[in-house]
Amino acid sequence: MNESQAYHFIGLDIHKRTVAFCEKTLTGKTVARGTIRARHSDLVEFAQSRGKPWVGGMEATLFSGWVYDVLVGHCVELHVGHPLRLKALSKNKNDRIDAELLANLLRADLFPTCHMPSPEVRELRRVMRFRNFLVVQATRMKNKAAGLLMETGAQYDGKKLHGKKYFSELLAGLDEIPPSVRELLRMTRTSLDVFTSAQGYLLRALKRHAALSGRVELLKSIGGVGDIVALTWALEIDDPNRFSSIKKAQSYCGLCSAQHESAGKQWRAPLSKERNPHLQRVLIEAAKLAPSKLGSLERVRDAAIERGYNKNRATLAVARKLVGYLMAVDKSGSIFVAPQPG
Repeated sequence: MNESQAYHFIGLDIHKRTVAFCEKTLTGKTVARGTIRARHSDLVEFAQSRGKPWVGGMEATLFSGWVYDVLVGHCVELHVGHPLRLKALSKNKNDRIDAELLANLLRADLFPTCHMPSPEVRELRRVMRFRNFLVVQATRMKNKAAGLLMETGAQYDGKKLHGKKYFSELLAGLDEIPPSVRELLRMTRTSLDVFTSAQGYLLRALKRHAALSGRVELLKSIGGVGDIVALTWALEIDDPNRFSSIKKAQSYCGLCSAQHESAGKQWRAPLSKERNPHLQRVLIEAAKLAPSKLGSLERVRDAAIERGYNKNRATLAVARKLVGYLMAVDKSGSIFVAPQPG
Protein backbone atom coordinates (compact mmCIF):
# COMPACT_ATOMS: atom_id res chain seq x y z
CA MET A 1 0.00 0.00 0.00
CA ASN A 2 1.48 3.37 -1.01
CA GLU A 3 1.17 6.52 1.04
CA SER A 4 -1.70 7.92 -1.05
CA GLN A 5 -3.78 4.82 -0.30
CA ALA A 6 -2.86 4.42 3.37
CA TYR A 7 -4.92 5.63 6.28
CA HIS A 8 -3.96 8.65 8.31
CA PHE A 9 -3.26 8.18 12.01
CA ILE A 10 -4.51 10.69 14.57
CA GLY A 11 -3.40 10.86 18.18
CA LEU A 12 -5.86 12.58 20.54
CA ASP A 13 -4.74 13.95 23.91
CA ILE A 14 -8.01 14.56 25.76
CA HIS A 15 -8.60 17.06 28.56
CA LYS A 16 -11.64 18.56 30.22
CA ARG A 17 -11.93 21.59 27.91
CA THR A 18 -9.62 20.85 24.98
CA VAL A 19 -8.37 18.00 22.80
CA ALA A 20 -4.87 18.20 21.29
CA PHE A 21 -4.45 16.24 18.06
CA CYS A 22 -1.66 15.18 15.75
CA GLU A 23 -2.37 13.65 12.32
CA LYS A 24 0.35 11.67 10.54
CA THR A 25 0.72 9.58 7.41
CA LEU A 26 1.99 6.01 7.35
CA THR A 27 5.56 7.23 6.74
CA GLY A 28 5.46 9.65 9.67
CA LYS A 29 4.82 12.90 7.83
CA THR A 30 2.80 15.33 9.95
CA VAL A 31 -0.34 16.40 8.10
CA ALA A 32 -1.96 18.52 10.79
CA ARG A 33 -1.72 19.30 14.47
CA GLY A 34 -3.57 21.61 16.78
CA THR A 35 -6.17 21.94 19.52
CA ILE A 36 -9.95 21.81 19.39
CA ARG A 37 -12.58 22.39 22.05
CA ALA A 38 -13.87 19.32 23.86
CA ARG A 39 -17.45 19.69 22.69
CA HIS A 40 -19.67 17.31 20.73
CA SER A 41 -20.17 19.69 17.82
CA ASP A 42 -16.48 20.58 17.52
CA LEU A 43 -15.41 16.93 17.61
CA VAL A 44 -17.92 15.94 14.93
CA GLU A 45 -16.82 18.84 12.72
CA PHE A 46 -13.17 17.83 13.21
CA ALA A 47 -13.84 14.19 12.37
CA GLN A 48 -15.84 14.99 9.23
CA SER A 49 -13.24 17.44 7.94
CA ARG A 50 -10.47 14.84 7.64
CA GLY A 51 -9.34 14.40 4.04
CA LYS A 52 -8.64 10.66 4.27
CA PRO A 53 -9.96 7.70 6.24
CA TRP A 54 -8.25 7.71 9.60
CA VAL A 55 -7.40 5.58 12.59
CA GLY A 56 -7.55 7.29 15.97
CA GLY A 57 -6.05 6.66 19.37
CA MET A 58 -6.58 8.22 22.80
CA GLU A 59 -5.50 7.53 26.36
CA ALA A 60 -8.06 6.09 28.79
CA THR A 61 -9.14 8.94 31.08
CA LEU A 62 -12.28 10.16 32.80
CA PHE A 63 -13.33 11.88 29.55
CA SER A 64 -12.56 9.05 27.11
CA GLY A 65 -16.02 7.45 27.14
CA TRP A 66 -18.08 10.25 25.64
CA VAL A 67 -15.32 11.26 23.19
CA TYR A 68 -15.10 7.65 22.01
CA ASP A 69 -18.86 7.50 21.44
CA VAL A 70 -18.81 10.74 19.41
CA LEU A 71 -15.87 9.78 17.16
CA VAL A 72 -16.19 6.02 16.70
CA GLY A 73 -18.67 6.34 13.83
CA HIS A 74 -16.43 8.72 11.85
CA CYS A 75 -13.21 6.69 11.62
CA VAL A 76 -11.96 3.32 10.44
CA GLU A 77 -10.78 2.31 13.91
CA LEU A 78 -10.64 4.05 17.27
CA HIS A 79 -8.38 2.71 20.02
CA VAL A 80 -8.23 3.51 23.72
CA GLY A 81 -4.76 3.17 25.24
CA HIS A 82 -3.71 1.71 28.57
CA PRO A 83 -2.62 4.75 30.66
CA LEU A 84 0.19 3.05 32.60
CA ARG A 85 1.75 1.54 29.49
CA LEU A 86 1.57 4.87 27.70
CA LYS A 87 3.13 6.64 30.69
CA ALA A 88 6.07 4.22 30.55
CA LEU A 89 6.73 5.21 26.93
CA SER A 90 6.79 8.98 27.50
CA LYS A 91 9.70 10.74 29.20
CA ASN A 92 8.82 14.35 28.39
CA LYS A 93 5.15 15.23 28.70
CA ASN A 94 3.02 17.97 27.23
CA ASP A 95 -0.10 18.01 25.04
CA ARG A 96 1.81 18.30 21.76
CA ILE A 97 4.24 15.50 22.57
CA ASP A 98 1.50 13.21 23.89
CA ALA A 99 -0.66 13.58 20.77
CA GLU A 100 2.35 12.92 18.52
CA LEU A 101 3.34 9.87 20.56
CA LEU A 102 -0.16 8.39 20.19
CA ALA A 103 -0.08 8.95 16.42
CA ASN A 104 3.36 7.33 16.08
CA LEU A 105 2.29 4.30 18.10
CA LEU A 106 -0.76 3.88 15.89
CA ARG A 107 1.13 3.98 12.60
CA ALA A 108 3.79 1.58 13.95
CA ASP A 109 1.08 -0.82 15.16
CA LEU A 110 2.46 -0.61 18.71
CA PHE A 111 -0.51 1.07 20.38
CA PRO A 112 -1.23 -0.52 23.81
CA THR A 113 -4.97 -0.93 23.37
CA CYS A 114 -7.15 -1.67 26.40
CA HIS A 115 -10.72 -2.97 26.56
CA MET A 116 -13.50 -0.48 25.85
CA PRO A 117 -16.93 -1.65 27.10
CA SER A 118 -20.11 -0.86 25.21
CA PRO A 119 -22.08 2.29 26.12
CA GLU A 120 -24.72 0.16 27.87
CA VAL A 121 -22.16 -1.59 30.07
CA ARG A 122 -20.48 1.70 30.92
CA GLU A 123 -23.83 3.18 31.91
CA LEU A 124 -24.71 0.23 34.16
CA ARG A 125 -21.20 0.23 35.63
CA ARG A 126 -21.59 3.92 36.45
CA VAL A 127 -24.82 3.16 38.30
CA MET A 128 -23.19 0.34 40.27
CA ARG A 129 -20.22 2.47 41.27
CA PHE A 130 -22.54 5.28 42.35
CA ARG A 131 -24.46 2.78 44.46
CA ASN A 132 -21.17 1.82 46.14
CA PHE A 133 -20.46 5.51 46.74
CA LEU A 134 -23.82 5.86 48.51
CA VAL A 135 -23.00 2.88 50.74
CA VAL A 136 -19.75 4.56 51.76
CA GLN A 137 -21.58 7.79 52.57
CA ALA A 138 -24.17 5.89 54.64
CA THR A 139 -21.37 4.27 56.63
CA ARG A 140 -19.81 7.68 57.24
CA MET A 141 -23.11 8.96 58.60
CA LYS A 142 -23.30 6.01 60.99
CA ASN A 143 -19.78 6.68 62.23
CA LYS A 144 -20.46 10.39 62.58
CA ALA A 145 -23.59 9.79 64.68
CA ALA A 146 -21.67 7.48 67.00
CA GLY A 147 -18.82 10.01 67.19
CA LEU A 148 -21.16 12.84 68.17
CA LEU A 149 -22.63 10.76 70.99
CA MET A 150 -19.17 9.80 72.27
CA GLU A 151 -17.99 13.43 72.16
CA THR A 152 -20.81 14.45 74.51
CA GLY A 153 -20.52 11.43 76.82
CA ALA A 154 -23.96 10.07 75.96
CA GLN A 155 -24.65 6.41 76.75
CA TYR A 156 -26.06 4.25 73.95
CA ASP A 157 -26.28 0.67 72.68
CA GLY A 158 -23.95 0.39 69.71
CA LYS A 159 -25.75 -2.63 68.27
CA LYS A 160 -29.12 -0.85 68.19
CA LEU A 161 -27.94 2.70 67.47
CA HIS A 162 -28.82 2.76 63.78
CA GLY A 163 -32.30 1.27 64.15
CA LYS A 164 -35.00 3.87 63.53
CA LYS A 165 -37.06 3.14 66.64
CA TYR A 166 -34.11 2.98 69.01
CA PHE A 167 -32.54 6.14 67.57
CA SER A 168 -35.78 8.11 67.98
CA GLU A 169 -36.18 6.94 71.58
CA LEU A 170 -32.53 7.69 72.32
CA LEU A 171 -32.75 11.19 70.91
CA ALA A 172 -35.90 11.93 72.90
CA GLY A 173 -34.29 10.78 76.15
CA LEU A 174 -30.98 12.61 75.85
CA ASP A 175 -31.44 15.76 77.92
CA GLU A 176 -27.77 16.31 78.74
CA ILE A 177 -26.50 16.87 75.19
CA PRO A 178 -26.33 20.40 73.69
CA PRO A 179 -29.13 21.45 71.28
CA SER A 180 -26.62 21.77 68.43
CA VAL A 181 -25.60 18.12 68.80
CA ARG A 182 -29.24 17.05 68.87
CA GLU A 183 -29.78 18.86 65.55
CA LEU A 184 -26.64 17.34 64.02
CA LEU A 185 -27.82 13.88 65.04
CA ARG A 186 -31.14 14.48 63.29
CA MET A 187 -29.28 15.58 60.16
CA THR A 188 -27.04 12.50 60.14
CA ARG A 189 -30.09 10.26 60.59
CA THR A 190 -31.90 11.95 57.69
CA SER A 191 -28.83 11.62 55.46
CA LEU A 192 -28.43 7.97 56.43
CA ASP A 193 -32.04 7.21 55.49
CA VAL A 194 -31.63 8.97 52.12
CA PHE A 195 -28.39 7.16 51.24
CA THR A 196 -29.73 3.77 52.34
CA SER A 197 -32.96 4.18 50.39
CA ALA A 198 -31.18 5.38 47.24
CA GLN A 199 -28.62 2.58 47.18
CA GLY A 200 -31.36 0.00 47.67
CA TYR A 201 -33.34 1.44 44.77
CA LEU A 202 -30.31 1.34 42.45
CA LEU A 203 -29.44 -2.20 43.49
CA ARG A 204 -32.95 -3.45 42.76
CA ALA A 205 -32.94 -1.74 39.37
CA LEU A 206 -29.64 -3.38 38.41
CA LYS A 207 -30.84 -6.83 39.49
CA ARG A 208 -33.95 -6.48 37.31
CA HIS A 209 -32.08 -5.21 34.24
CA ALA A 210 -32.58 -7.51 31.25
CA ALA A 211 -28.91 -7.46 30.28
CA LEU A 212 -27.80 -8.58 33.74
CA SER A 213 -30.47 -10.70 35.42
CA GLY A 214 -29.69 -14.02 33.71
CA ARG A 215 -25.95 -13.67 34.07
CA VAL A 216 -26.23 -12.66 37.72
CA GLU A 217 -28.38 -15.69 38.56
CA LEU A 218 -25.81 -18.02 36.99
CA LEU A 219 -22.98 -16.45 38.99
CA LYS A 220 -25.02 -16.70 42.19
CA SER A 221 -25.12 -20.48 41.77
CA ILE A 222 -21.61 -20.40 43.27
CA GLY A 223 -21.75 -20.69 47.05
CA GLY A 224 -20.74 -17.44 48.72
CA VAL A 225 -21.53 -15.27 45.67
CA GLY A 226 -24.41 -12.88 46.24
CA ASP A 227 -25.96 -9.98 44.37
CA ILE A 228 -23.14 -7.49 45.00
CA VAL A 229 -20.32 -9.85 43.95
CA ALA A 230 -22.24 -11.07 40.89
CA LEU A 231 -23.19 -7.57 39.70
CA THR A 232 -19.71 -6.18 40.29
CA TRP A 233 -18.13 -9.10 38.43
CA ALA A 234 -20.51 -8.85 35.46
CA LEU A 235 -20.08 -5.09 35.05
CA GLU A 236 -16.36 -4.75 35.75
CA ILE A 237 -15.24 -7.83 33.79
CA ASP A 238 -17.77 -7.27 30.99
CA ASP A 239 -16.49 -9.91 28.54
CA PRO A 240 -14.72 -12.79 30.34
CA ASN A 241 -13.26 -14.03 27.04
CA ARG A 242 -10.87 -11.07 26.96
CA PHE A 243 -8.82 -12.94 29.57
CA SER A 244 -6.89 -15.83 28.03
CA SER A 245 -6.16 -17.41 31.41
CA ILE A 246 -7.40 -17.42 34.99
CA LYS A 247 -4.08 -15.95 36.15
CA LYS A 248 -4.63 -12.87 34.02
CA ALA A 249 -8.10 -12.45 35.49
CA GLN A 250 -6.67 -12.83 39.01
CA SER A 251 -4.06 -10.18 38.25
CA TYR A 252 -6.74 -7.81 36.90
CA CYS A 253 -8.67 -8.27 40.16
CA GLY A 254 -5.60 -7.31 42.21
CA LEU A 255 -5.12 -10.70 43.88
CA CYS A 256 -1.48 -11.23 42.90
CA SER A 257 1.78 -9.87 44.24
CA ALA A 258 5.26 -9.82 42.75
CA GLN A 259 7.60 -12.63 43.76
CA HIS A 260 11.26 -11.83 44.52
CA GLU A 261 14.08 -14.33 44.89
CA SER A 262 17.72 -13.80 45.72
CA ALA A 263 20.37 -16.19 47.05
CA GLY A 264 17.78 -18.92 47.46
CA LYS A 265 15.44 -16.73 49.53
CA GLN A 266 11.97 -15.86 48.33
CA TRP A 267 9.59 -13.17 49.46
CA ARG A 268 6.40 -11.57 48.24
CA ALA A 269 5.80 -7.89 47.55
CA PRO A 270 2.54 -6.21 48.63
CA LEU A 271 -0.49 -6.54 46.37
CA SER A 272 -0.13 -4.50 43.21
CA LYS A 273 -1.91 -1.14 42.97
CA GLU A 274 -2.40 -1.75 39.24
CA ARG A 275 -5.75 -3.48 39.58
CA ASN A 276 -9.49 -3.01 39.46
CA PRO A 277 -10.16 -1.79 43.02
CA HIS A 278 -13.91 -2.45 42.83
CA LEU A 279 -13.41 -6.13 42.06
CA GLN A 280 -10.56 -6.50 44.54
CA ARG A 281 -12.67 -5.16 47.41
CA VAL A 282 -15.76 -7.30 46.84
CA LEU A 283 -13.79 -10.49 46.11
CA ILE A 284 -11.71 -10.21 49.27
CA GLU A 285 -14.85 -9.53 51.34
CA ALA A 286 -16.58 -12.51 49.73
CA ALA A 287 -13.54 -14.73 50.32
CA LYS A 288 -13.84 -14.18 54.07
CA LEU A 289 -17.38 -15.59 54.14
CA ALA A 290 -17.45 -17.98 51.18
CA PRO A 291 -15.67 -20.92 52.93
CA SER A 292 -18.68 -21.24 55.25
CA LYS A 293 -20.96 -21.53 52.20
CA LEU A 294 -18.92 -23.82 49.92
CA GLY A 295 -16.90 -26.85 51.03
CA SER A 296 -14.29 -26.63 48.25
CA LEU A 297 -13.39 -23.08 49.27
CA GLU A 298 -13.16 -24.18 52.89
CA ARG A 299 -10.66 -26.83 51.84
CA VAL A 300 -8.64 -24.19 49.96
CA ARG A 301 -8.50 -22.01 53.06
CA ASP A 302 -7.55 -24.92 55.35
CA ALA A 303 -4.83 -26.09 52.95
CA ALA A 304 -3.37 -22.58 52.84
CA ILE A 305 -3.28 -22.38 56.63
CA GLU A 306 -1.60 -25.81 56.82
CA ARG A 307 1.14 -24.52 54.50
CA GLY A 308 1.88 -21.81 57.03
CA TYR A 309 -0.05 -18.93 55.46
CA ASN A 310 -1.50 -16.31 57.77
CA LYS A 311 -5.22 -15.49 57.61
CA ASN A 312 -4.78 -12.73 55.04
CA ARG A 313 -2.81 -14.93 52.63
CA ALA A 314 -5.33 -17.73 53.12
CA THR A 315 -8.13 -15.29 52.25
CA LEU A 316 -6.29 -14.33 49.06
CA ALA A 317 -5.95 -18.00 48.13
CA VAL A 318 -9.72 -18.38 48.52
CA ALA A 319 -10.32 -15.22 46.46
CA ARG A 320 -8.12 -16.51 43.64
CA LYS A 321 -10.00 -19.81 43.59
CA LEU A 322 -13.28 -17.88 43.58
CA VAL A 323 -12.11 -16.01 40.47
CA GLY A 324 -11.53 -19.38 38.80
CA TYR A 325 -15.09 -20.46 39.62
CA LEU A 326 -16.54 -17.16 38.38
CA MET A 327 -14.58 -17.38 35.12
CA ALA A 328 -15.70 -20.98 34.54
CA VAL A 329 -19.39 -20.20 35.07
CA ASP A 330 -19.24 -16.95 33.10
CA LYS A 331 -17.50 -18.48 30.08
CA SER A 332 -19.52 -21.70 29.98
CA GLY A 333 -22.90 -20.18 30.77
CA SER A 334 -23.66 -23.20 32.97
CA ILE A 335 -24.72 -23.53 36.60
CA PHE A 336 -21.84 -24.11 38.98
CA VAL A 337 -21.22 -27.69 40.10
CA ALA A 338 -19.09 -27.87 43.25
CA PRO A 339 -15.97 -30.06 42.93
CA GLN A 340 -15.90 -33.12 45.17
CA PRO A 341 -13.03 -33.69 47.64
CA GLY A 342 -10.26 -36.08 46.69
